[in-house]
Amino acid sequence: MKKKVVLIQDDEDILEIMDEVLTDEGFDVTSSLTTEPIENIDKIEPDVVVVDEHIGGGKKGTKVIEELKSDPETEDLSAVLTSTSYDLPQTAKDCKADDYIEKPFDLDHMVDVVKNNS
Repeated sequence: MKKKVVLIQDDEDILEIMDEVLTDEGFDVTSSLTTEPIENIDKIEPDVVVVDEHIGGGKKGTKVIEELKSDPETEDLSAVLTSTSYDLPQTAKDCKADDYIEKPFDLDHMVDVVKNNS
């Protein structure tokens, strides 16, 4: 069975590239420019969530991950934060993300991080 990934990014081009690469790697990807898939997390049942720090709708990726990690139903879900932030390792740690991907990123590295966390 394919591993499921929820992918939330702020840039449509990056979202499309990440979606295509992860789909080619055999993942079942649900991608969005908004946090809408998070509201349906119990229906999607992903293995890993990859969230950008700066997403539409006024909510930050760190807040999304904090909420997932503080909910007993989703606290064990792997969460990866992506950002261009210079202090991303600390930001990811502070929101309890399982891992992070710095932008701009190498596609092979992105795939490895998702595989390691799914």
